[in-house]
Amino acid sequence: MLELGALSEEVMPALCTVCGKQRRVANNVSHSNIKTKSIQRPNLRRVHVKMNGTAMHIRVCTRCLRSGKVVKAA
Repeated sequence: MLELGALSEEVMPALCTVCGKQRRVANNVSHSNIKTKSIQRPNLRRVHVKMNGTAMHIRVCTRCLRSGKVVKAA
């Protein structure tokens, strides 16, 4: 699990707090094989979870939610 204090409050990167999944750089390839850069971002959700006895909001990818790595707070 990543440190929550390591992330700055001003800039929120597209980063999953649990697994560390972040953006990927890829190429759009046209029919004529011209390549242009594109960015693939993870599917993140802002979830209310209970960690270390305190309830807080974190950004979690849907794969971590689906696999049960995160338990939502009631």
